Amino acid sequence: MENRKEMDLQNINRITFILFWTGLVVLCSLYVTIPLLPVFASTFSLSASQAAWAGSIFSIFFAAGCLFVGVLSDRYGRKNVMIVGLVCFSFVTFLVGLSNSYSSLLVLRALQGAAAATFSPVALTYVGMMYPQAKRVTTIGIISSGFLIAGIVGQLISSSIEQAFNWNAVFLILSIIYFITTILLIIILPNDEIHHGNHDFLSVIKKFKIPFTQKKLILCNSIAIMILLSFVGMYTALGNFLSSHYSFNDQEIFYVRAAGIIGMLLSPFTGRFVQRFGMRKVLISGLVSSITGLLLMGLIQQLWLMIVMSILFVCGIAVVVPSMLALVGQLSGNEKGIATSLYTFILFIGASIGPLLATVLLKTGNLSLPFIVFGCILACGLLMAFFLFSTKEKNSTSQVNSQSFDA
Repeated sequence: MENRKEMDLQNINRITFILFWTGLVVLCSLYVTIPLLPVFASTFSLSASQAAWAGSIFSIFFAAGCLFVGVLSDRYGRKNVMIVGLVCFSFVTFLVGLSNSYSSLLVLRALQGAAAATFSPVALTYVGMMYPQAKRVTTIGIISSGFLIAGIVGQLISSSIEQAFNWNAVFLILSIIYFITTILLIIILPNDEIHHGNHDFLSVIKKFKIPFTQKKLILCNSIAIMILLSFVGMYTALGNFLSSHYSFNDQEIFYVRAAGIIGMLLSPFTGRFVQRFGMRKVLISGLVSSITGLLLMGLIQQLWLMIVMSILFVCGIAVVVPSMLALVGQLSGNEKGIATSLYTFILFIGASIGPLLATVLLKTGNLSLPFIVFGCILACGLLMAFFLFSTKEKNSTSQVNSQSFDA
């Protein structure tokens, strides 16, 4: 494609940075409510489970939006969809900050999640179209690291702004950041090619059965729901644990959460790891790392060890997410858009379940139970990963090692 050939190294670096930055700040909105759940409960006189819906409803509508933005981006262009989506996202985020009732907050959070869906899956497809083959997976790893770092940064931003001002200011300030980011995208991103094929609703719906007809894609999607479920759920449980068991204030919890950024730094290097060690070893090692971190957090409740194990947990997630994205793209053949959209949908359905499940488990009064349960859930994912790379299908999957992660 002409557009791709014209992208020199300097342009690629600039475009990669703005995509990374946009992914980071957009996905921050998924996680900003984690530190705010006690504030919502107090402000609106809610139970913990009711307050948890402020995060889960965003994830549900984000996930649902991911199913259909691919069709829109094919018809109207990926850059156009990202820009229009971010304009709507900025406006709705501003309205969330003006909410004066919990019901209006939930409605606006749902709209916010649907608008946010116009970036993440579309950006990944944009990279596949516009970038040279040798740069695609490295870029996907960088953008994925932005998605993951948002899990920490979103909580840090939320905690800091809420302490300095109030919870409303969190969304008002973010809306300004989103508006500025939209302008930067308009200026920096090259236009992509618009396909004028058959993109009617019914034909697209029929294609969604494709990922459910391949055993390997079924396993990938099954693992997907466990990844962000455990990630978001762990941080929900960790904040509760630190405040209840160690009487940490918001600032101290802030510092513990910030430590997780160390683990996120592995994500951009996933491609190099796979080149050297192979997809199977990297994916399984990542899952083992996360499982170990979760189980030890639940079994040994010493503060320093919990901080170290939270970093180990994040290290594993940081390499699993881009690995799984690349694997799904490789296994889906000519239907990468549909497979990636469905995978993203399932991934964020897991993110919506995580805080709800953590809240239910915390009601038992056993503060270590959520960590153990999430560890066991990821252990099920590990078993599925072994089946995914079974000897019987070794040949088809091994191609991923050499083709999917180019330098």
